[in-house]
Amino acid sequence: MSHTPVADRRSGSFLDEVKDAVTLRATLLVIGVLALQLLFIASYVGALHDPRPRDVPFGVVAPGAAAEQTAGRLERLPGSPLDPRTVADEASARRQIENREIDGALVVDPSGRTDTLLVASGGGTVLATTLEGILGKAEQSEGRATRTVDVAPASPRDFDGLSSFYLVVGWCVGGYLCASILAISTGARPANPRRAAIRLVVMALVAIAGGLGGAVIVGPVLGALPGSVVDLWGLGALITFAVGAATLALQGVFGVVGIGLAILLVVIAGNPSAGGAFPLPLLPPFWQAIGPALPPGAGTWAARSIAYFKANDVTFSLLVLWAWAVAGTVITMLAAALPGVRRDRELPGRAG
Repeated sequence: MSHTPVADRRSGSFLDEVKDAVTLRATLLVIGVLALQLLFIASYVGALHDPRPRDVPFGVVAPGAAAEQTAGRLERLPGSPLDPRTVADEASARRQIENREIDGALVVDPSGRTDTLLVASGGGTVLATTLEGILGKAEQSEGRATRTVDVAPASPRDFDGLSSFYLVVGWCVGGYLCASILAISTGARPANPRRAAIRLVVMALVAIAGGLGGAVIVGPVLGALPGSVVDLWGLGALITFAVGAATLALQGVFGVVGIGLAILLVVIAGNPSAGGAFPLPLLPPFWQAIGPALPPGAGTWAARSIAYFKANDVTFSLLVLWAWAVAGTVITMLAAALPGVRRDRELPGRAG
């Protein structure tokens, strides 16, 4: 029996060693990670580096012709920070703020020189503060002053109104990490529809547990968010399952690359456009447009509505989350059932 000399085994060139050590698949995955890294930087810095208010829905309450005149004056402010519209009275303005139709309102006092600015810091402390600055300057230029009334104040333990955003981020992370672990442990693509269904059931159980845990932590444990624990539990379960099902679907179609695509959608595109650090009217147009259609944005809006706005205006956000959940479920099952979809081979005896 002959043996290959050690010198012969080491005689290959350095390039041959590199080709043997780094496969084409590994090279493509590394390039993909580099692309995600750069997209992460571009998305977060692009969305958050220069927050400016743009067309913030804003009400104006004033008697007679003064309402139109005040609205016109605010509409002509440099940079178009406000999208003013006249409102019949203060009660209507408060109701529209609570229904999340507008983000603030100016109530003009015709008998004095001090007007009332209505804001809702529960929808984002930064936005409320920004409105105070804009209206303070605008009123000062007219020789008037403002006093601020917070119609839906954020909890004292909810610094800058960020608790709802981080809660939703946690639920999203749980969703795609759970789906990713299922893929890493038994293969990105389930071997058959039954195994795909098992993964979805596991995802649903994790979503129920994670939704309850998150709601209890931010509510009774930390006191960070008011609002119904049951409502937040349901929202958390839906967010976690929607993200998890979408990740399973992407893995079913694209294999392990699907994990990267899920990160692209949820983390890179979804988080900076969610309206968490800066509410939607302060984001650039691109992020402002995509945010409500992605799970982090839909979830953050719904969580703030539950916590501070009596669960008003959550229909669209819930429909978005349900669409992600249903589409993810259907595509996951189809990817496992259709013979044309190539599946990763699984080791014998391992359940997908």
